[in-house]
Amino acid sequence: MVALAQLELPDNPQLVRNITHFARALRKAGLPAGPGRVADAIRAVEAAGFTDRDDFFYTLRACFTSRPEHRAVFAQVFRLYWRDPRFLEHMMSLMLPALSGVAEERPAVAAEKRAAEALLDGQTRDLPQPPPADEDATEIEIDASLTMSREERLKTLDFEQMSIEEMAEARRVLATMSLAVRPIPSRRAAPALSGRRPDWRRTMRRSLRQGGELTGFELKAPRPRWPTLVALCDISGSMSSYSRAVLHFLHAVANHKGAGWSRVHAFTFGTRLTNITRHLAQRDVDAALAAAGAEAQDWEGGTRIGACLETFNRDWGRRVLGQGAIVLLITDGLDRDEPARLSAAMERLQLSSRRLIWVNPLLRWEGFAPRAAGIRAMLPHVDSFRAGHNIAALAGLAEAVSRPDDAGEKARLMRLLADGETRART
Repeated sequence: MVALAQLELPDNPQLVRNITHFARALRKAGLPAGPGRVADAIRAVEAAGFTDRDDFFYTLRACFTSRPEHRAVFAQVFRLYWRDPRFLEHMMSLMLPALSGVAEERPAVAAEKRAAEALLDGQTRDLPQPPPADEDATEIEIDASLTMSREERLKTLDFEQMSIEEMAEARRVLATMSLAVRPIPSRRAAPALSGRRPDWRRTMRRSLRQGGELTGFELKAPRPRWPTLVALCDISGSMSSYSRAVLHFLHAVANHKGAGWSRVHAFTFGTRLTNITRHLAQRDVDAALAAAGAEAQDWEGGTRIGACLETFNRDWGRRVLGQGAIVLLITDGLDRDEPARLSAAMERLQLSSRRLIWVNPLLRWEGFAPRAAGIRAMLPHVDSFRAGHNIAALAGLAEAVSRPDDAGEKARLMRLLADGETRART
């Protein structure tokens, strides 16, 4: 790795080599950094100059990123490659526990592990391996029957802390998941071979075909009616890592024929509401999410939950919330709108739906409390409050959907909210 100040312009072959290696790291991290972009980046840096680090960062970012979700990965790879070589050693220690010479100073945050893996790809095999065990040494047997397997660890790993390989495995697991639901009791009846209610109309019609003689009774049973699933997914900056995983899960639910849902509607919101239902109907998950991302222009932007819910209630509520729809609201509740406006929109959404389930990744923290104004405004108007930060949490949504009495963490948080209001009054 070469320090930023060591590069000189113009016509410096060292600059070309460093930008080329930097583009290779971006490509391994999942960004489309092809040869054409490398040539554009070299020409752009030569034209813009090399006097300021911020100018250099934004020049390269303009050349190598074309989507908002690429910016976080680009920023981490840039920091590791050009600015902070010690942090690369820290990330190496996270991925290689046998390397004992580097101490962990803090846990990895979003995109850092992915960026470090891209920079270290192909180098881990050259690292010194632990010495072979001494044959005369005492052998220690460890009972691993109760240890966590790879799949179990993957199910409990936070989406934000997953590496590239782990996220790919998580997407494969999410593609096999479904969200089964029970049918809703209906007043309408359908002919049945066995049932408790006689169908007098069909019985009389049958008797007319036999000269008015009754030879038996026709039966009927309640016709099963399947509810509609409506998902409102927050794609703001604080939810970007989780919203992608949730959209993979929703795509699997929408394309699973045996789940029982009559229809699956999906909307994204950040600063505006976007309907992506038709995109999730595509069989290929990558094509579906690429089309959804192209239509939703507010990825990793701000958050206006109240305004977006008002738009949904006004434009889509009567269209998609009929016949006992179950609503999944996936957001962290960190809103910039007025709490009163958000509370009114949440109240109308709850009254229009059969069940309103709030999926919040902030529940991954132990001792989570409703301190933000947006969370306090939303919490009283949900039927269930569940976590959504890993695969196991998304799998637990089936319990919240099938059990009307499941409230998740709502009761505990409502007690904390009431205690806080009591202390504020006293």
